[in-house]
Amino acid sequence: MSATVDSQRARLREVDAPQSLVVRFPETSPLKLDAGVDLTNLSVAYQTYGALNSQKSNAVLICHALTGDQHVANIHPLTGKPGWWSTMVGPGKPFDTERFFVICANVVGGCMGTTGPASTNPMTGKPYGLELPIVTIRDMVRAQAKLIDHLGIDQLFCVAGGSMGGMQVLQWAASYPERVFSAVPIATGARHSSQNIAFHEVGRQAIMADPDWRDGRYFDEGVRPFKGLAVARMAAHITYLSDEALQQKFGRKLQNRAAPTFSFDADFQIESYLRHQGSAFVERFDANSYLYMTRAMDYFDLAGDYGGKLRAAFLKTKSRFCVVSFTSDWLFPTSDSRAIVHALNASGASVSFVEIETEKGHDAFLLDLPELIATTTGFIDSAARARGIA
Repeated sequence: MSATVDSQRARLREVDAPQSLVVRFPETSPLKLDAGVDLTNLSVAYQTYGALNSQKSNAVLICHALTGDQHVANIHPLTGKPGWWSTMVGPGKPFDTERFFVICANVVGGCMGTTGPASTNPMTGKPYGLELPIVTIRDMVRAQAKLIDHLGIDQLFCVAGGSMGGMQVLQWAASYPERVFSAVPIATGARHSSQNIAFHEVGRQAIMADPDWRDGRYFDEGVRPFKGLAVARMAAHITYLSDEALQQKFGRKLQNRAAPTFSFDADFQIESYLRHQGSAFVERFDANSYLYMTRAMDYFDLAGDYGGKLRAAFLKTKSRFCVVSFTSDWLFPTSDSRAIVHALNASGASVSFVEIETEKGHDAFLLDLPELIATTTGFIDSAARARGIA
Protein backbone atom coordinates (compact mmCIF):
# COMPACT_ATOMS: atom_id res chain seq x y z
CA MET A 1 0.00 0.00 0.00
CA SER A 2 2.93 2.38 0.64
CA ALA A 3 3.78 2.42 -3.07
CA THR A 4 0.17 3.32 -3.84
CA VAL A 5 0.20 6.10 -1.23
CA ASP A 6 3.45 7.46 -2.66
CA SER A 7 2.01 7.45 -6.17
CA GLN A 8 -1.10 9.22 -4.91
CA ARG A 9 1.05 11.94 -3.34
CA ALA A 10 2.86 12.37 -6.65
CA ARG A 11 -0.46 12.52 -8.49
CA LEU A 12 -1.78 15.13 -6.07
CA ARG A 13 1.19 17.32 -6.94
CA GLU A 14 0.15 16.99 -10.59
CA VAL A 15 -3.31 18.36 -9.75
CA ASP A 16 -2.15 21.86 -8.83
CA ALA A 17 1.39 21.89 -10.24
CA PRO A 18 1.39 19.61 -13.29
CA GLN A 19 4.49 18.73 -15.27
CA SER A 20 3.05 20.34 -18.37
CA LEU A 21 2.05 23.76 -19.63
CA VAL A 22 -0.78 25.47 -17.73
CA VAL A 23 -3.00 28.45 -18.50
CA ARG A 24 -4.62 29.99 -15.43
CA PHE A 25 -7.53 32.17 -16.48
CA PRO A 26 -8.31 35.15 -14.24
CA GLU A 27 -11.49 35.41 -12.22
CA THR A 28 -12.73 37.92 -14.79
CA SER A 29 -12.69 35.18 -17.46
CA PRO A 30 -14.92 32.42 -16.03
CA LEU A 31 -16.00 29.24 -17.81
CA LYS A 32 -19.77 29.25 -18.24
CA LEU A 33 -21.05 25.76 -17.48
CA ASP A 34 -24.17 23.99 -18.71
CA ALA A 35 -25.06 23.55 -15.03
CA GLY A 36 -25.90 27.27 -15.02
CA VAL A 37 -22.94 28.54 -13.02
CA ASP A 38 -19.64 30.22 -13.80
CA LEU A 39 -16.45 28.35 -12.94
CA THR A 40 -13.88 30.97 -11.97
CA ASN A 41 -10.11 30.66 -11.60
CA LEU A 42 -10.05 28.01 -14.32
CA SER A 43 -6.76 26.22 -14.97
CA VAL A 44 -6.14 24.24 -18.16
CA ALA A 45 -3.12 21.95 -18.32
CA TYR A 46 -1.89 20.96 -21.76
CA GLN A 47 0.97 19.58 -23.83
CA THR A 48 2.14 20.68 -27.27
CA TYR A 49 4.29 18.94 -29.86
CA GLY A 50 5.82 20.38 -33.01
CA ALA A 51 5.70 24.01 -34.07
CA LEU A 52 2.91 26.35 -35.12
CA ASN A 53 3.53 27.66 -38.64
CA SER A 54 3.48 31.35 -39.51
CA GLN A 55 -0.06 31.14 -40.90
CA LYS A 56 -1.23 29.28 -37.76
CA SER A 57 -2.93 26.82 -40.08
CA ASN A 58 -1.38 23.54 -38.90
CA ALA A 59 -2.78 23.21 -35.37
CA VAL A 60 -4.24 19.84 -34.40
CA LEU A 61 -6.25 19.33 -31.22
CA ILE A 62 -6.24 15.81 -29.80
CA CYS A 63 -9.09 15.10 -27.36
CA HIS A 64 -8.51 12.41 -24.76
CA ALA A 65 -10.83 9.66 -23.61
CA LEU A 66 -12.34 9.00 -20.18
CA THR A 67 -9.19 7.99 -18.32
CA GLY A 68 -6.67 9.75 -20.56
CA ASP A 69 -4.93 13.08 -20.09
CA GLN A 70 -2.77 15.61 -21.88
CA HIS A 71 0.26 13.32 -22.12
CA VAL A 72 -0.64 11.99 -25.54
CA ALA A 73 2.86 11.51 -26.98
CA ASN A 74 5.38 12.04 -24.19
CA ILE A 75 6.50 9.88 -21.28
CA HIS A 76 3.83 10.06 -18.60
CA PRO A 77 5.19 11.80 -15.48
CA LEU A 78 3.43 9.40 -13.08
CA THR A 79 3.63 6.03 -14.81
CA GLY A 80 6.84 6.44 -16.80
CA LYS A 81 5.04 4.87 -19.79
CA PRO A 82 4.79 6.26 -23.34
CA GLY A 83 1.95 8.63 -24.16
CA TRP A 84 -1.45 7.05 -24.65
CA TRP A 85 -1.54 7.76 -28.42
CA SER A 86 2.15 7.53 -29.27
CA THR A 87 1.15 5.20 -32.13
CA MET A 88 -0.63 8.11 -33.83
CA VAL A 89 1.18 11.27 -32.71
CA GLY A 90 4.85 11.90 -33.43
CA PRO A 91 7.37 12.31 -36.25
CA GLY A 92 6.28 10.41 -39.35
CA LYS A 93 3.01 9.30 -37.76
CA PRO A 94 -0.52 10.25 -38.88
CA PHE A 95 -0.45 13.37 -36.73
CA ASP A 96 3.09 14.16 -37.77
CA THR A 97 4.70 16.53 -35.29
CA GLU A 98 7.19 17.59 -37.98
CA ARG A 99 4.24 18.97 -39.99
CA PHE A 100 1.64 19.83 -37.37
CA PHE A 101 1.42 21.70 -34.10
CA VAL A 102 -0.33 19.15 -31.90
CA ILE A 103 -2.16 20.23 -28.74
CA CYS A 104 -3.72 18.01 -26.09
CA ALA A 105 -5.39 19.41 -22.98
CA ASN A 106 -6.55 17.70 -19.81
CA VAL A 107 -10.34 18.12 -19.73
CA VAL A 108 -12.26 20.10 -17.13
CA GLY A 109 -13.08 17.71 -14.30
CA GLY A 110 -9.84 15.81 -14.86
CA CYS A 111 -7.05 15.24 -12.39
CA MET A 112 -3.82 16.15 -14.17
CA GLY A 113 -3.76 19.92 -13.80
CA THR A 114 -6.98 21.19 -15.35
CA THR A 115 -9.55 22.29 -12.79
CA GLY A 116 -11.25 19.21 -11.35
CA PRO A 117 -12.59 17.86 -8.07
CA ALA A 118 -9.07 17.22 -6.74
CA SER A 119 -7.94 20.78 -7.49
CA THR A 120 -7.67 23.30 -4.70
CA ASN A 121 -10.74 25.51 -4.43
CA PRO A 122 -9.31 29.04 -4.02
CA MET A 123 -12.34 29.99 -1.93
CA THR A 124 -11.68 27.33 0.73
CA GLY A 125 -8.06 26.30 0.31
CA LYS A 126 -9.24 22.67 0.17
CA PRO A 127 -9.93 20.30 -2.76
CA TYR A 128 -13.24 20.97 -4.48
CA GLY A 129 -14.52 17.42 -4.03
CA LEU A 130 -18.21 17.36 -4.92
CA GLU A 131 -18.42 21.15 -4.56
CA LEU A 132 -17.21 21.34 -8.16
CA PRO A 133 -20.27 21.79 -10.41
CA ILE A 134 -21.13 18.93 -12.75
CA VAL A 135 -19.44 19.37 -16.12
CA THR A 136 -20.49 18.27 -19.59
CA ILE A 137 -18.76 17.42 -22.84
CA ARG A 138 -19.76 20.88 -24.09
CA ASP A 139 -18.10 22.43 -21.02
CA MET A 140 -14.90 20.51 -21.82
CA VAL A 141 -14.97 21.90 -25.36
CA ARG A 142 -15.65 25.45 -24.12
CA ALA A 143 -12.54 25.20 -21.94
CA GLN A 144 -10.51 23.91 -24.88
CA ALA A 145 -11.78 26.81 -26.99
CA LYS A 146 -10.53 29.23 -24.31
CA LEU A 147 -7.13 27.55 -24.55
CA ILE A 148 -7.10 27.78 -28.34
CA ASP A 149 -8.02 31.46 -28.07
CA HIS A 150 -5.15 31.92 -25.62
CA LEU A 151 -2.78 30.36 -28.15
CA GLY A 152 -3.99 32.81 -30.80
CA ILE A 153 -5.35 30.16 -33.17
CA ASP A 154 -8.49 31.03 -35.13
CA GLN A 155 -9.08 27.72 -36.87
CA LEU A 156 -7.87 24.24 -36.02
CA PHE A 157 -6.64 22.18 -38.94
CA CYS A 158 -7.99 19.04 -37.26
CA VAL A 159 -9.74 17.89 -34.11
CA ALA A 160 -9.40 14.18 -33.39
CA GLY A 161 -10.08 11.68 -30.65
CA GLY A 162 -11.64 8.38 -29.71
CA SER A 163 -14.45 7.40 -27.32
CA MET A 164 -15.09 10.37 -25.00
CA GLY A 165 -12.50 12.17 -27.14
CA GLY A 166 -14.69 11.48 -30.16
CA MET A 167 -17.64 13.04 -28.35
CA GLN A 168 -15.57 16.19 -27.93
CA VAL A 169 -14.73 16.14 -31.65
CA LEU A 170 -18.44 16.05 -32.52
CA GLN A 171 -19.17 18.82 -30.03
CA TRP A 172 -16.42 20.97 -31.53
CA ALA A 173 -17.94 20.54 -34.98
CA ALA A 174 -21.38 21.51 -33.66
CA SER A 175 -20.36 24.36 -31.34
CA TYR A 176 -17.56 25.90 -33.41
CA PRO A 177 -18.21 24.87 -37.04
CA GLU A 178 -16.11 27.69 -38.46
CA ARG A 179 -13.10 26.76 -36.33
CA VAL A 180 -12.68 23.11 -37.40
CA PHE A 181 -11.22 22.41 -40.86
CA SER A 182 -11.27 18.62 -40.44
CA ALA A 183 -12.50 16.18 -37.82
CA VAL A 184 -11.70 12.57 -36.94
CA PRO A 185 -14.19 11.06 -34.46
CA ILE A 186 -13.20 7.45 -33.70
CA ALA A 187 -15.11 4.69 -31.88
CA THR A 188 -17.70 7.08 -30.53
CA GLY A 189 -21.34 8.06 -30.62
CA ALA A 190 -23.51 11.16 -30.72
CA ARG A 191 -25.07 10.10 -27.43
CA HIS A 192 -24.44 7.64 -24.63
CA SER A 193 -26.62 4.55 -24.73
CA SER A 194 -28.68 3.23 -21.83
CA GLN A 195 -26.31 0.26 -21.56
CA ASN A 196 -23.28 2.53 -21.32
CA ILE A 197 -24.96 4.67 -18.66
CA ALA A 198 -25.69 1.46 -16.76
CA PHE A 199 -22.05 0.38 -16.77
CA HIS A 200 -21.00 3.83 -15.59
CA GLU A 201 -23.51 3.72 -12.76
CA VAL A 202 -22.06 0.40 -11.58
CA GLY A 203 -18.63 2.04 -11.46
CA ARG A 204 -19.87 5.10 -9.62
CA GLN A 205 -21.71 3.01 -7.06
CA ALA A 206 -18.57 0.92 -6.50
CA ILE A 207 -16.65 4.12 -5.67
CA MET A 208 -19.37 5.59 -3.47
CA ALA A 209 -19.83 2.29 -1.62
CA ASP A 210 -16.17 2.33 -0.55
CA PRO A 211 -16.10 3.44 3.13
CA ASP A 212 -13.07 5.58 2.30
CA TRP A 213 -14.98 7.67 -0.24
CA ARG A 214 -16.42 9.73 2.67
CA ASP A 215 -19.04 11.49 0.52
CA GLY A 216 -16.27 12.75 -1.74
CA ARG A 217 -14.29 14.37 1.11
CA TYR A 218 -11.58 11.71 1.28
CA PHE A 219 -8.78 14.23 0.71
CA ASP A 220 -9.77 16.17 3.83
CA GLU A 221 -9.85 12.97 5.87
CA GLY A 222 -6.55 11.57 4.64
CA VAL A 223 -7.92 8.44 2.97
CA ARG A 224 -8.56 7.28 -0.63
CA PRO A 225 -11.28 4.96 -2.00
CA PHE A 226 -8.71 2.72 -3.69
CA LYS A 227 -10.85 -0.41 -3.64
CA GLY A 228 -13.97 1.20 -5.07
CA LEU A 229 -12.06 2.94 -7.85
CA ALA A 230 -10.23 -0.29 -8.72
CA VAL A 231 -13.52 -2.18 -9.03
CA ALA A 232 -14.94 0.62 -11.20
CA ARG A 233 -11.95 0.34 -13.49
CA MET A 234 -12.24 -3.44 -13.66
CA ALA A 235 -15.89 -3.27 -14.69
CA ALA A 236 -15.23 -0.59 -17.30
CA HIS A 237 -12.20 -2.35 -18.72
CA ILE A 238 -14.31 -5.35 -19.67
CA THR A 239 -16.34 -3.09 -21.96
CA TYR A 240 -13.19 -1.90 -23.72
CA LEU A 241 -12.38 -5.42 -24.91
CA SER A 242 -14.28 -8.00 -26.95
CA ASP A 243 -15.28 -11.56 -26.16
CA GLU A 244 -13.04 -12.80 -28.97
CA ALA A 245 -10.05 -10.84 -27.67
CA LEU A 246 -10.59 -12.15 -24.14
CA GLN A 247 -10.87 -15.71 -25.39
CA GLN A 248 -7.73 -15.41 -27.51
CA LYS A 249 -5.65 -13.83 -24.78
CA PHE A 250 -6.96 -15.60 -21.68
CA GLY A 251 -9.59 -18.23 -22.36
CA ARG A 252 -9.97 -20.26 -19.18
CA LYS A 253 -6.24 -20.47 -18.48
CA LEU A 254 -5.20 -20.57 -14.85
CA GLN A 255 -2.84 -18.04 -13.30
CA ASN A 256 0.47 -19.59 -12.19
CA ARG A 257 -1.11 -22.81 -10.96
CA ALA A 258 -1.88 -26.28 -12.27
CA ALA A 259 -5.30 -26.64 -10.65
CA PRO A 260 -8.01 -24.50 -9.06
CA THR A 261 -7.42 -23.53 -5.43
CA PHE A 262 -11.11 -23.86 -4.51
CA SER A 263 -10.96 -20.37 -3.03
CA PHE A 264 -11.73 -16.80 -4.08
CA ASP A 265 -8.14 -16.14 -5.07
CA ALA A 266 -7.43 -15.09 -8.67
CA ASP A 267 -7.36 -18.60 -10.11
CA PHE A 268 -7.93 -17.48 -13.70
CA GLN A 269 -5.60 -15.30 -15.75
CA ILE A 270 -8.45 -12.96 -16.63
CA GLU A 271 -9.11 -12.37 -12.92
CA SER A 272 -5.46 -11.54 -12.31
CA TYR A 273 -5.40 -9.26 -15.34
CA LEU A 274 -8.44 -7.27 -14.20
CA ARG A 275 -7.09 -6.94 -10.67
CA HIS A 276 -3.84 -5.59 -12.10
CA GLN A 277 -5.75 -3.10 -14.25
CA GLY A 278 -7.64 -1.90 -11.20
CA SER A 279 -4.61 -1.54 -8.94
CA ALA A 280 -2.56 0.24 -11.62
CA PHE A 281 -5.37 2.65 -12.34
CA VAL A 282 -5.68 3.98 -8.79
CA GLU A 283 -2.04 5.06 -8.95
CA ARG A 284 -2.77 7.70 -11.59
CA PHE A 285 -6.44 8.66 -11.35
CA ASP A 286 -8.75 10.38 -8.91
CA ALA A 287 -12.00 8.72 -7.81
CA ASN A 288 -14.08 11.90 -7.89
CA SER A 289 -12.76 12.71 -11.37
CA TYR A 290 -14.02 9.30 -12.45
CA LEU A 291 -17.48 10.25 -11.21
CA TYR A 292 -17.40 13.57 -13.07
CA MET A 293 -16.02 12.15 -16.33
CA THR A 294 -18.53 9.31 -16.52
CA ARG A 295 -21.39 11.69 -15.74
CA ALA A 296 -20.30 14.01 -18.54
CA MET A 297 -20.41 11.13 -20.99
CA ASP A 298 -23.83 10.04 -19.72
CA TYR A 299 -25.29 13.50 -20.29
CA PHE A 300 -23.94 13.72 -23.84
CA ASP A 301 -26.78 13.72 -26.39
CA LEU A 302 -25.90 15.93 -29.34
CA ALA A 303 -29.23 15.44 -31.12
CA GLY A 304 -31.07 16.35 -27.92
CA ASP A 305 -29.51 19.81 -28.11
CA TYR A 306 -31.03 20.28 -31.57
CA GLY A 307 -34.62 19.20 -31.14
CA GLY A 308 -33.80 15.53 -31.46
CA LYS A 309 -32.43 15.92 -34.99
CA LEU A 310 -28.76 15.03 -35.19
CA ARG A 311 -28.34 16.44 -38.71
CA ALA A 312 -29.29 19.87 -37.34
CA ALA A 313 -26.15 19.82 -35.19
CA PHE A 314 -24.01 19.86 -38.36
CA LEU A 315 -25.97 22.19 -40.66
CA LYS A 316 -23.41 24.98 -40.31
CA THR A 317 -20.30 22.85 -40.53
CA LYS A 318 -17.85 23.10 -43.40
CA SER A 319 -15.50 20.57 -41.83
CA ARG A 320 -14.25 17.45 -43.57
CA PHE A 321 -15.00 14.33 -41.51
CA CYS A 322 -13.43 10.91 -41.28
CA VAL A 323 -15.54 8.66 -39.06
CA VAL A 324 -13.97 5.39 -37.90
CA SER A 325 -15.50 2.38 -36.12
CA PHE A 326 -14.39 -1.16 -35.25
CA THR A 327 -16.32 -4.36 -35.93
CA SER A 328 -15.82 -5.78 -32.43
CA ASP A 329 -16.56 -2.59 -30.49
CA TRP A 330 -19.73 -3.24 -28.48
CA LEU A 331 -19.33 -0.17 -26.28
CA PHE A 332 -19.72 2.16 -29.29
CA PRO A 333 -20.85 -0.20 -32.05
CA THR A 334 -20.64 0.63 -35.73
CA SER A 335 -24.34 1.53 -35.72
CA ASP A 336 -23.43 4.59 -33.62
CA SER A 337 -20.90 5.71 -36.22
CA ARG A 338 -23.35 5.06 -39.06
CA ALA A 339 -25.88 7.32 -37.33
CA ILE A 340 -23.25 10.09 -37.27
CA VAL A 341 -22.41 9.52 -40.94
CA HIS A 342 -26.10 9.58 -41.96
CA ALA A 343 -26.59 12.86 -40.08
CA LEU A 344 -23.51 14.38 -41.70
CA ASN A 345 -24.69 13.29 -45.14
CA ALA A 346 -28.13 14.74 -44.45
CA SER A 347 -26.57 18.05 -43.47
CA GLY A 348 -24.49 18.17 -46.66
CA ALA A 349 -21.15 17.73 -44.92
CA SER A 350 -18.10 16.13 -46.51
CA VAL A 351 -17.67 12.75 -44.81
CA SER A 352 -15.82 9.49 -45.29
CA PHE A 353 -16.46 6.41 -43.20
CA VAL A 354 -14.34 3.37 -42.46
CA GLU A 355 -15.30 0.32 -40.43
CA ILE A 356 -12.13 -1.54 -39.49
CA GLU A 357 -12.33 -5.29 -38.98
CA THR A 358 -10.57 -6.27 -35.78
CA GLU A 359 -11.16 -8.47 -32.75
CA LYS A 360 -9.53 -5.91 -30.41
CA GLY A 361 -12.78 -4.25 -29.30
CA HIS A 362 -13.26 -0.62 -28.29
CA ASP A 363 -9.63 -0.13 -27.22
CA ALA A 364 -8.51 -0.79 -30.80
CA PHE A 365 -8.19 2.97 -31.33
CA LEU A 366 -5.35 3.02 -28.78
CA LEU A 367 -3.41 0.17 -30.38
CA ASP A 368 -0.86 -0.03 -33.18
CA LEU A 369 -3.45 -0.95 -35.80
CA PRO A 370 -2.15 -0.69 -39.40
CA GLU A 371 -5.63 -0.09 -40.86
CA LEU A 372 -6.29 2.80 -38.48
CA ILE A 373 -2.91 4.33 -39.19
CA ALA A 374 -3.37 4.02 -42.96
CA THR A 375 -6.93 5.41 -42.86
CA THR A 376 -5.98 8.39 -40.72
CA THR A 377 -2.81 9.13 -42.67
CA GLY A 378 -4.68 9.15 -45.97
CA PHE A 379 -7.38 11.46 -44.66
CA ILE A 380 -4.96 13.86 -42.99
CA ASP A 381 -2.74 14.04 -46.08
CA SER A 382 -5.76 14.83 -48.26
CA ALA A 383 -7.02 17.49 -45.83
CA ALA A 384 -3.52 18.99 -45.56
CA ARG A 385 -3.34 19.37 -49.35
CA ALA A 386 -6.73 21.09 -49.33
CA ARG A 387 -5.55 23.37 -46.53
CA GLY A 388 -2.27 24.12 -48.29
CA ILE A 389 -0.07 22.57 -45.62
CA ALA A 390 3.15 21.09 -46.95
